[in-house]
Amino acid sequence: MRKPKEMIRNAVISIFLIVVFGASGKAFADDTCVDFKWDVTQERGLFAGTATQLPAGADAKSAPVMQLNHLYALKLMPQDQVTFAATPGKKTPSAGSNAGVFTFKLPASGSYRVAIDMPFWIDVVSNGALVAAKDFQGQHGCGAPHKIVEFELAGTRPFFLQLSNAASSSVRLTITATPARKL
Repeated sequence: MRKPKEMIRNAVISIFLIVVFGASGKAFADDTCVDFKWDVTQERGLFAGTATQLPAGADAKSAPVMQLNHLYALKLMPQDQVTFAATPGKKTPSAGSNAGVFTFKLPASGSYRVAIDMPFWIDVVSNGALVAAKDFQGQHGCGAPHKIVEFELAGTRPFFLQLSNAASSSVRLTITATPARKL
């Protein structure tokens, strides 16, 4: 027959193992950020880091410069105070929407992704016209990232990034080169 101290110790160890392994299994099962169809390793890595604060521009002249492969915490402003470089693709903003204009330059033509932590409209402008999105994905309940929009961008000239129709006045965002797809 076991001693009471040994029985209590074994019970405590069993409870500890159930809590640790049960909770970690649940955390992975509930991680809605793993269901993207694309490889989002670089975006997830950036979203796990510290974000640089950056206020939005009210127009193309005041648009702050963004760098690739960097996480930003962007401070937006009321959309009715923003003059866009091109009319946003989402024509009718929701009441009380927030927006902002930013600029970025590329090292080379290619496929690039804009990833954000919540739902709102993303446009890229080149030579005064909207660039059509190549593809997009989103995951409900995920904020690291929530939505990724992919664009095929030609040239190295500065592009404008327009964010609009955002309920929140603050969003986190990255711009990254699309990784090569594995066959």
